[in-house]
Amino acid sequence: MSERLQPGDTAPAFTLPDADGNEVSLVDHKGRKVIVYFYPAALTPGCTKQACDFTDNLDVLAAAGYDVIGVSPDKPEKLAKFREKENLKVTLVGDPSKETLEAYGAFGEKKLYGKTVTGVIRSTVVVDEDGKVEHAFYNVKATGHVAKIIRDLGV
Repeated sequence: MSERLQPGDTAPAFTLPDADGNEVSLVDHKGRKVIVYFYPAALTPGCTKQACDFTDNLDVLAAAGYDVIGVSPDKPEKLAKFREKENLKVTLVGDPSKETLEAYGAFGEKKLYGKTVTGVIRSTVVVDEDGKVEHAFYNVKATGHVAKIIRDLGV
């Protein structure tokens, strides 16, 4: 089981393919705050709700200096379908190897319908302009989470 990140930790660097197969790196966002959120699978109800919530609030977050990157174990082709079907504006990247998910503590054992399973732990990490963890939220709910982040960040 991977370690959960704490405020003040250096956010693990990553370079992952987006829905178009272009590489997206955390370092590309240096100087801006980044909300990196981890979700189990594109085109599923909860993940769709969460991605749509981020898309609906993207302008508000961007105006406050935040970029948003969604990470799942999906391949770029599935991310492209997800983006087109739901008209998503957030940057979606795929981590099929799960290395980044593990580095962020967003992959491991979790409870699902009362059973312990291994999978993606729905999580959100807010990274500051210098690449340090500002906030780390684990086991978040898909519904209402974006509104909570906006409140917690004072946006």
